[in-house]
Amino acid sequence: MSQPQEHVPAYGEVDLTTCESEPIHVPGAIQPHGLLLGLERPSHRVVVASQNAAALLGRAPGSVLGADLADLLGDDVAGRVRTALEDDTRDEALHARLVLDGDEVDVDVVVHLSGERLVVEVERSTGVEGPVSPVSYRATRGAVARLAGTTDVDALCRRLAREVRGVLGFDRVMVYRFDAQWNGEVVAEEHRAGLEPFFGLRYPASDIPAQARRLYTLNWTRLIADVDYRPVRLEPLVDPGTGAPLDLSHSVLRSVSPIHLEYLHNMGVTASMSISLIVDGRLWGLVACHHYSGPHRPGYDARSAAEFLGQTTSQLVGERARSRERDEALAAQELMSDVLAGVSGQGRDPLTALVEDGRVADLLGAGGVAVWDGHRLLTCGQVPAWAQVQRASRLLGRADGAVTFTDHLSTLDPRLGEVTGTAAGALRIGLDREGWLLWFRPEQPELVSWGGDPQNAEVHELSADGAQVRISPRKSFEKWQEVVRGRSLPWRPWHAATAERLRGQLTAIMLGRSRGQIAIAESLQRAVVLDEAPEVPGLDVHARYRPAAGGQLGGDWWDLLPLAGDRVAVVVGDVAGHGVHAAAAMAQLRTALRAYLLEGHSPAAALDRLDALVATLNGNHTATAVVGIVSPAAEGASGAPSVDLASAGHPAPLLVTAQGAVALQVPTRPMLGLGFGPTSGTVDEVATTPLPADAVLLFFSDGLVERRGTSLSETTRQLGENAAHAVGEGLDVAAVADRLLTAVPGRGDDDTTLVLARLARHRSVT
Repeated sequence: MSQPQEHVPAYGEVDLTTCESEPIHVPGAIQPHGLLLGLERPSHRVVVASQNAAALLGRAPGSVLGADLADLLGDDVAGRVRTALEDDTRDEALHARLVLDGDEVDVDVVVHLSGERLVVEVERSTGVEGPVSPVSYRATRGAVARLAGTTDVDALCRRLAREVRGVLGFDRVMVYRFDAQWNGEVVAEEHRAGLEPFFGLRYPASDIPAQARRLYTLNWTRLIADVDYRPVRLEPLVDPGTGAPLDLSHSVLRSVSPIHLEYLHNMGVTASMSISLIVDGRLWGLVACHHYSGPHRPGYDARSAAEFLGQTTSQLVGERARSRERDEALAAQELMSDVLAGVSGQGRDPLTALVEDGRVADLLGAGGVAVWDGHRLLTCGQVPAWAQVQRASRLLGRADGAVTFTDHLSTLDPRLGEVTGTAAGALRIGLDREGWLLWFRPEQPELVSWGGDPQNAEVHELSADGAQVRISPRKSFEKWQEVVRGRSLPWRPWHAATAERLRGQLTAIMLGRSRGQIAIAESLQRAVVLDEAPEVPGLDVHARYRPAAGGQLGGDWWDLLPLAGDRVAVVVGDVAGHGVHAAAAMAQLRTALRAYLLEGHSPAAALDRLDALVATLNGNHTATAVVGIVSPAAEGASGAPSVDLASAGHPAPLLVTAQGAVALQVPTRPMLGLGFGPTSGTVDEVATTPLPADAVLLFFSDGLVERRGTSLSETTRQLGENAAHAVGEGLDVAAVADRLLTAVPGRGDDDTTLVLARLARHRSVT
């Protein structure tokens, strides 16, 4: 076979270093089996023409540019071109008889628009020899019926290869399907006897670069009638009216990349044609036609029929893919409904019930599932260690929690390549603000047969003296096998849609459960925590409680407990957390502390016992509490009023008078639940403070003073100042309590409790 003719495109020399950016849509040349005219609109005056136009049309050199289309092709053809534009039938060839190269011949005239230009292409009508079916409506209709009668996509592709070879007569016709990385696989093939089969071989994405795939999406067919053709240049190369080369994306005669011609030459191909398969606007594959015994140019009608078969197949592939997606999605929807019915019907945490059911993995065909609810990790099936799970979630996570997925986790982080046995691919959805759910798929090793080593896609050509002069397409297409690792089975669009539906329904279940928990917590809190302080001898006490933002209840509580000897215990506590669990723990702590105090234990000893109790509760709770035992002196008694105080990690009470507020000095001890046991030092570690007759004791939880961006010392100072002003105004204790709820500007994230106590005999009148 001869070497290909020298072909230097209008845009200059190229090799594989420029292949990905090669502007193949503006080659500045056409193939020589026709002529091209670029016309000004609406005058139909020629502004760009192929250099062979004058000779083929029998015109003097240089006489084509500036000529009217009617002068060149005759009034009949010019009129039919105008009609085709007006009727929008320009994609259909106009059959005519013209004098070309001195002979009156049948021609096909093809018209399309290219920006501001009307492009008219003329080529001789021709038949081809070999196993070619006649092109007719009946024959095409029969081919379409046979395509539609296939049972699946594989059978459809096999039938398409057979029908296209029958219409076009190429030695080999392959249906070539792209994967997600744009590698191609031969999924069907028809060829003449004696040729080595290519069925099952794959070819790397570099064989068809991105700009070529773009052209295949714009123009359904591309013919190279002779790979050894000598290109016919356009003149001028730059359109004087637009200042740019003529865009030949939709041209039937467009000259192709010299790199591609050399690639075909290396394969032993003498002529080729491709038909695009486009599904839902995206290039799905190609029908690749190869000839090995010289030039081969099927007529325009045959090419149009083959294009129609490709378009029909594209539609059938899309319909069957969507039908399969619908069937799989409906099966997943039925399974999801059954799973969620079980989850919502239980009185347990929805996420725990979901994971323990186990079928959540089957929902998306995963090997394992990991769920994070903001506090704990729940898993079922095969999942990697926590560090890898967390890394995968972080890499896939989106702020809005929408579905994200990959079948190649190690491309996001090479360290995840260590866990491909359980997690080569993952799909993620967000739950609430902090939670998420991850499905994992294991590695799916695959034996791939390539049409040549894909790692050696470039060949460096050497000159006679051994110097490297250029980079050319690969020359070897021998079957080459490798095991592809690190990838899972790909996720399909219905997987993402199913995960999004699960996310919405889980959110609704959790929201309903959260509302139910709030109702339970409210009932529990109302049953345990007093709405109003009972009357006790010698003290005027008022308390206030306000839930956190959004009405979410926490673990705050307060208590007022008469003790022996006319003493009164005032307690404020706070269990960390919100909802039913915090409310239940709060109820247990309040009841236990009451028992310890009634047994006669000091505030410090009672808190030590409470610390031991907290350590036994389910849920790893922690809490804070402050206990004050007030000893009011009766009228005329010799003793002075005082308060004994002990605290476990709780804010110190304030002693408020009209002159100001002072934080009482209470011995520091750890919060409850850390398991420190009795603290060192004095046995009781109780601070005894005199209680002046005009003073108010202010106990509070941290929700009253915690504000983002402001220190506790500053907010506590603001609280004290407001309390002192209220007392100085002579307000009664109830009015002071109401004012102090809003004494610190802003609203905290936690619930708020405050308790005020003053000696009863000094009660003021508003």
